Amino acid sequence: MRLYHSPTTPFGRKVMVLLLETGMQDRVEVLVAAGTPVASGTMPVELNPLGKIPVLVRDDGMALYDSRVICRYLDDLAGAGLYGTGDALWQTLTLEATADGMMDAAILMVYEARVRPEDKRFGDWVEGQWAKVARTLDMLEERQMGALDMGQVALACALAYLDFRHDVRTWRQGRPKLAAWEAGMAARPSMLSTRPPV
Repeated sequence: MRLYHSPTTPFGRKVMVLLLETGMQDRVEVLVAAGTPVASGTMPVELNPLGKIPVLVRDDGMALYDSRVICRYLDDLAGAGLYGTGDALWQTLTLEATADGMMDAAILMVYEARVRPEDKRFGDWVEGQWAKVARTLDMLEERQMGALDMGQVALACALAYLDFRHDVRTWRQGRPKLAAWEAGMAARPSMLSTRPPV
């Protein structure tokens, strides 16, 4: 299989962490791709016309995207059970969607500063994106985390992305339980080996 990925995308990092947690990393060739919404660069648009990564190409040539689809596929292939069954499945999927939404908002903030011309940037829109993240962080401060699942992997990647791109926002302030949980997740070998370059 081939995975189109960038070391700076939290969505791709989710997939990489899953591969490491399930021991499947040797079954996937990782190919670096990069681009933006206004310049597709080396994004595999012939595989994903949306111009987004990650994209996983199965051995039979089928292209899978987005990260939630890829992670479900790889978890099923590995028989890892990171999604659970019954009510646990829905809780995991909801947490994963919540983490992905935080990543979306955080990435949109980055694009606003990097891609949009300075005279066209909309500060209130940026703060609106951060408000989504902050509300979510406050809700997650009260959440009890159980055994490792894909929702938690996604959340760990989302929080690490906030550190990577939005560290001045100091998301840990006032959220000691979530910060402590993140510190434990960040120490996992799968998280350590997938950190984005500085």
